[in-house]
Amino acid sequence: MEAVDSTRAFVKDVKRVIIKVGTAVVTRGDGRLALGRLGALCEQIQELNSEGYEVILVTSGAVGVGRQRLRYRRLINSSFADLQKPQMELDGKACAAVGQNGLMALYDTLFSQLDVASAQLLVTDNDFRDLDFRRQLNETVKTLASLKVIPIFNENDAVSTRKAPYEDSSGIFWDNDSLSALLALELKADLLILLSDVEGLYSGPPSDPNSELIHTYVKERHEQVITFGDKSRVGRGGMTAKVKAAVYAAHAGIPVVITSGFAADNILKVLNGKRIGTLFHRDANKWGPLGEVGSREMAVAARESSRRLQAISSQERSKILMDIADALEANEKLIIAENEADVAEAQQAGYEKSLVSRLALKPGKVSSLANAIRVLANMEEPVGRVMKRTELSEGLILEKLSSPLGVLLIIFESRPDALVQIASLAIRSGNGLLLKGGKEARRSNAILHKVITSAIPKNVGEGLIGLVTTRGEIPELLKLDDVIDLVIPRGSNKLVSQIKASTKIPVLGHADGICHVYVDKSANMGMAKQIVLDAKTDYPAACNAMETLLVHKELVQTSALNDLIMELQVKGVAIFGGPRTSSLLNIPEAHSLHHEYSSLACTFEIVDDVYAAIDHIHQHGSAHTDCIITEDSEVAEVFLNGVDSAAVFHNASTRFCDGFRFGLGAEVGISTSRIHARGPVGVEGLLTTRWIGRGSGHVVNGDKGVVYTHRDLALQD
Repeated sequence: MEAVDSTRAFVKDVKRVIIKVGTAVVTRGDGRLALGRLGALCEQIQELNSEGYEVILVTSGAVGVGRQRLRYRRLINSSFADLQKPQMELDGKACAAVGQNGLMALYDTLFSQLDVASAQLLVTDNDFRDLDFRRQLNETVKTLASLKVIPIFNENDAVSTRKAPYEDSSGIFWDNDSLSALLALELKADLLILLSDVEGLYSGPPSDPNSELIHTYVKERHEQVITFGDKSRVGRGGMTAKVKAAVYAAHAGIPVVITSGFAADNILKVLNGKRIGTLFHRDANKWGPLGEVGSREMAVAARESSRRLQAISSQERSKILMDIADALEANEKLIIAENEADVAEAQQAGYEKSLVSRLALKPGKVSSLANAIRVLANMEEPVGRVMKRTELSEGLILEKLSSPLGVLLIIFESRPDALVQIASLAIRSGNGLLLKGGKEARRSNAILHKVITSAIPKNVGEGLIGLVTTRGEIPELLKLDDVIDLVIPRGSNKLVSQIKASTKIPVLGHADGICHVYVDKSANMGMAKQIVLDAKTDYPAACNAMETLLVHKELVQTSALNDLIMELQVKGVAIFGGPRTSSLLNIPEAHSLHHEYSSLACTFEIVDDVYAAIDHIHQHGSAHTDCIITEDSEVAEVFLNGVDSAAVFHNASTRFCDGFRFGLGAEVGISTSRIHARGPVGVEGLLTTRWIGRGSGHVVNGDKGVVYTHRDLALQD
């Protein structure tokens, strides 16, 4: 199914559309009229007409139809002796005169069956030299449009002053492709659709398997590199003529789409904004890269590359990661320079400090990322690992193997280091990857993507990791549930919630990072101060930073708690109270107990005991990471077993909830989902399973004669 394309948003403003149908579409291979295609064409025009569009048809085919009819007349009017003589080529002008009559009769019949009126308008090149003719032409078309009549244009080849219909390309127009472009300008059309016998413009002859369909034509990019194939089998122009006409009209501000007239509904798809055929648009050279490489193409390329990645050896996959680590360190100065430019621009734009903090690659970060990639490269091979072996029946062995998920779409904000972690994890797990970073990190993301993909060997392909550069492509990507297997959003609650509501693709991630630290009455307060300060101030913008401090009621107004609160304030932490704390200690009340500050601020609330702390966390938390500080092991076990979060700690900072700190090498994110993966998601979270069966002629046959053993086997047998 074709996706709606953001580059084709102009269709919503289309009122008047010109459709040009070529000879190869109008006629069959034997020269006879293609009744089925013409019927589908008329049905689409009728539907557009009923929806209020002003449709103008420019049709070819009269000469071809006339030639076929005149050949038949000559055959039945010739003697056997006449037929033995060399046959003169039929006069093209006579063919046009005969064919035009038959072609229009057919259009009239087809449109009449659909309760639509049509009108014939034959024009010649010289007509357009007359200003009075052009004024009258506009008036006639205006009147016909007001009456919902379909004007059908064709060049009047029968009386044209050209030497022959297939010769002489001089003049104001020289074929029906250029006529349609001229009419688009003259009649102020909003869109021109050129129907051909192929899907659109290809990078080479469509029959060449190496040729690719060009979705958006950019003259500066394509003009010198496209190789055209043969001209139309029956018409005057072929693709060369269509491209010339399209470039001419597009330059004048009229969008043009070249697409196949063989499909029954391509015109309707174009008007619905679907990404079919080749678009010519005056502003195409200003559009981002995805105007050329579409979302679907990028996802398909990632899938194909991931299959090639899986096909190579484990040692080769590890080498790719090693090469990426080396490439990052070799380009560290360039990476830092691009990142500093992003940070400066973000500061100038007035972004929040927490976002700028996440955006900056701190000193030593590139080396740290490279080392983390090397750790991944040296991990035990995760793909194709035999997890279970079972003898189903004698000689029939079933294996359960770890397997990549397929294609991942990761949408993240601010943090360019996330791109490196995610890319390395995708390669280690054999997955294809599409990345969409925040616009504030566009320079950092672009250079990191370039460095990483340059280290991917050609036998795998740079398409393994695609970088999405425009926000407008996200809605289209989220519709590709047939090519993208998992979406992992890393960012704000708003971002994650919007994505979950906008796609059928499974989403793995968390919407909030509202992490709690509960200080029990039996806590070692020196330890509590150390953990709380680390959880809040080590990296306040992180999703595993403490956002709410819960304190047992018996600690209120103790000197140890006062010291802890004062130390937080000395570190610059703004403290807001819950309903109980704000009234008791005269602290400004937090506007919500379910709030992620992502900065030097936190909520402070008093609770009666561990059970009240658990209830508070379940009611106001986000099931991310929560911690208890206590010397009472029984209370600790109540908390550890009672809090339903992805990670729960005893006497340890919430900041430990991290893929690298967990020994996973890196993480694509932290999941609070219940299905598939929970907590920091490393390589294992990006894998699924598949089954391999090995038999020797086994058949079910209604289970007759099959003796099932279902015997577990050693994994290494």
